[in-house]
Amino acid sequence: MCGIVAAAARREVSEILLEGLRRLEYRGYDSAGLAIVDESAKLNLHKRQGKVAELERAQRDNPYYGNTGIAHTRWATHGEPSSVNAHPHMSGDRLALVHNGIIENHATLRDELIKDGYEIISATDTEVIVHLLHRELQKGETLLQAMQIVIPRLEGAYALAAIDSERPMEVVGARKGSPLVVGIGIGENFLASDQMALRQVTDRFIYLEEGDLVQVSPTSLQVLAEDGSPVVRPRTRISEAVEAADKGDFDHYMIKEIFEQPKALEATFAGAATYSQLESCFGENAAEIFDKVQNVQIVACGTSFHAGMVARYWLEELAGVACEVEVASEFRYRKRVQHEGTLLVAISQSGETADTLAALRNATEGEFIGSLVIANVDNSSLVRECDLVFLTRAGAEIGVASTKAFTTQLVGLLMLIVALGRRRGMSEEKQKEILEALRLAPKYVEQTLLLDGAIEKLSEEFIPKRHALFLGRGIQYPVALEGALKLKEISYIHAEAYPAGELKHGPLALVDDDMPVVAVAPNDELLEKLKSNLEEVRSRGGELFVFADRESGFESEHRVRVMQMPHCPEVIAPIVYTVALQLLSYHVAVQKGTDVDKPRNLAKSVTVE
Repeated sequence: MCGIVAAAARREVSEILLEGLRRLEYRGYDSAGLAIVDESAKLNLHKRQGKVAELERAQRDNPYYGNTGIAHTRWATHGEPSSVNAHPHMSGDRLALVHNGIIENHATLRDELIKDGYEIISATDTEVIVHLLHRELQKGETLLQAMQIVIPRLEGAYALAAIDSERPMEVVGARKGSPLVVGIGIGENFLASDQMALRQVTDRFIYLEEGDLVQVSPTSLQVLAEDGSPVVRPRTRISEAVEAADKGDFDHYMIKEIFEQPKALEATFAGAATYSQLESCFGENAAEIFDKVQNVQIVACGTSFHAGMVARYWLEELAGVACEVEVASEFRYRKRVQHEGTLLVAISQSGETADTLAALRNATEGEFIGSLVIANVDNSSLVRECDLVFLTRAGAEIGVASTKAFTTQLVGLLMLIVALGRRRGMSEEKQKEILEALRLAPKYVEQTLLLDGAIEKLSEEFIPKRHALFLGRGIQYPVALEGALKLKEISYIHAEAYPAGELKHGPLALVDDDMPVVAVAPNDELLEKLKSNLEEVRSRGGELFVFADRESGFESEHRVRVMQMPHCPEVIAPIVYTVALQLLSYHVAVQKGTDVDKPRNLAKSVTVE
């Protein structure tokens, strides 16, 4: 969601701030701004609704230069997208601040400030913070001291960065419930909400912990714990090469990332190439924790939730382990009773998903025997706070609609199933069969990608449609859910998914000649049941689009279009069929002319509740 970049350096920082914002564009936003303290200690501000390019144009037409500054991309929560509501927010001509998160008690604080004579010009929750800080500065406090006084009054989540023109070489930041990292340079230091924003200037980072405050200048760096005491946080060096945010020969990041899936799947599975090394992929203490597991509780949001739903079928059928899957935003607030010996599994592409992180933190002592995160970002909050970690190797995913992050999550989850299954009587032959299927998964995905042209042609049928129905049985039901989510995310066609057996219990009422029905039909034990369900659709005038195993016996006929899918091992069918539905959604969106990589109202990393 919102992005923060801040810099205190011996060199001019405006282009560093702008480049940082460019690197955060993938997260989703509706306005952008920057504030810079110039060489005469004057605080200058540019804010624009729309893309970072608009901010760049303002900076080009009326440039502000300086050694200290903050910048932000905003995703609207309080107040509509506008230049007035954009960050940074200022108090007087002295203080500027950027904020990620939500301040829940902003209305009370706003009333207090108005009584004190402050004019609130925006509709945001953020503006109250900058005025509260300014009030403390007026009393003679430093910016760091003001931050220490103000943040205990803030209820909610925040990552903050602020600059004071009377201390022109300093940036002060704080975090609670929203990520903030420190980038360490030579004669310069930085803050950002995401390390990606700073990879062009440094490979050394400090990941601030919950409640931390930080003060940086070109030559100094101080971190304070929540109680105000100085604290030393670990420094991490990122050795991986910076991945260029380049679409290459592709028209969009999303299609590039769909085609990167064979490589990403292979890289993610590489750690389990040796049968005996499987547990080590999850951490040093994995074997000890796995030995105690009797049940699994999965928490996740969005696409990651669908990955968890797939895993439930695998866990119970293949490993004999009872599993519950719940949306993290519901789980965190629900009074619950956990079974003995339950492992908490959190799934998150970014490792910063606010509700998933809160679900982990809200777990009571002794409620779980351990926690495991499956994430794509090392050193993210969930990765740092869970007992066990499985890192997917999807690489940077820029498109808001998740593709390769989802399929690599399925790889990690299937590896977990084998690790737990071998403790519950899964035969060695079965374990090796599953792992061999995972090894071959990139090949079957490559075969699916060869269908790109045919799926593009199929997608033309969806252009005039306003609604679509997705169907699947068994483990393919969450695949249908994921396909429907992708279509609605990027093409804005209203799409819903149901278990095929539920058709006659309600959704069949929607079926007519204007309602395309997409079905996922691998050649498994539920195939004949699915065929019967689809006949119900056709007999009522519905138009069917069936993604079917080429050995399933499905053939195209009147009002039935069949996409012949590769015949693959049943256990990896969710991975293979998901890729085909990703291609369908992509091509529909392209032909409808939507913003494929940055769909309206959505953000890549949801770091607020």
